Amino acid sequence: MTWTPWKIALVTILCAGASATAGRFISAARPPFSEGDRQFDGVGDVVHGQLIFAAGDCASCHATPGQSDRRRLGGGMALASPFGTFRPPNISPDPLDGIGRWTVVDLANALVSGVSPQHEHYYPAFPYTSFTGLAVPDIRDLYAYLMTLPKVSGRAPPHDPSILFRIRGFVGFWKLLFFREGQSAAQLSGEPVHDRGAYLVESVSHCAECHSSRNVFGAIKSDTRFAGGVDPQGTGFVPNITQQDLGKWTEHDIATMLKTGDTPDHGRVGSSMADVVTNTAMLPESDREAIARYIKALAPIPTPRP
Repeated sequence: MTWTPWKIALVTILCAGASATAGRFISAARPPFSEGDRQFDGVGDVVHGQLIFAAGDCASCHATPGQSDRRRLGGGMALASPFGTFRPPNISPDPLDGIGRWTVVDLANALVSGVSPQHEHYYPAFPYTSFTGLAVPDIRDLYAYLMTLPKVSGRAPPHDPSILFRIRGFVGFWKLLFFREGQSAAQLSGEPVHDRGAYLVESVSHCAECHSSRNVFGAIKSDTRFAGGVDPQGTGFVPNITQQDLGKWTEHDIATMLKTGDTPDHGRVGSSMADVVTNTAMLPESDREAIARYIKALAPIPTPRP
């Protein structure tokens, strides 16, 4: 067979087309749950859903900026990062601008797999990398609570990602490398209080999303999990919460800080942690104690250098 220029060009085009098709298939967004999934049958518990909402720190990102009602979830706060500026969307029950038309399955797919009702990937600025470990009953209860909140009209401004991430399909490849759907990083011991804390810290409250450093692709470095470092905005440092820095704190100290914001050295937490305390103060004491138990069990890891 003689390879004339036009034959070489044709084969090149066919190979490129096949590669593009394969790439789209491999990186496609595939929701894990389907409508009618019996796991979501029944009515969620609104009271318990409010606790999941608080533990998940949802209002800190999704509340409409410039007003004091943390239940008005119009979104729009700018979150700067090395990968662009991201703005949490409106997740109020408004049917046009929020999630009022979502089903509980839509919410589950967003939280567990980072997939929208339109089967598009969400950017990992939305911490589904941790939420993926949420239990179905908690998602059902959270949905029930969200649907009781005030409807807020108006959509958040669009994201402004860097050029690399402007194509959503690239997020699919990112997930292939760094995201394990349904898998939690929780280290379980079999002790009920510790394991409850593991679930709250690793999945619901997603503490590692802030208290860890990240690689050049924005994924958490596993060997720096909870060891603090440069914050996601690149404007300061997030504390190390392993026993490297909290070795002198007792479980009582940690639980107290989560309720009052007071630290054992007579200081107070500030910055975004103050918002976290606003939420953890709403939790039952048993949950704060569970979080403290798990944090005290974290092995010491040195804070990574910038």
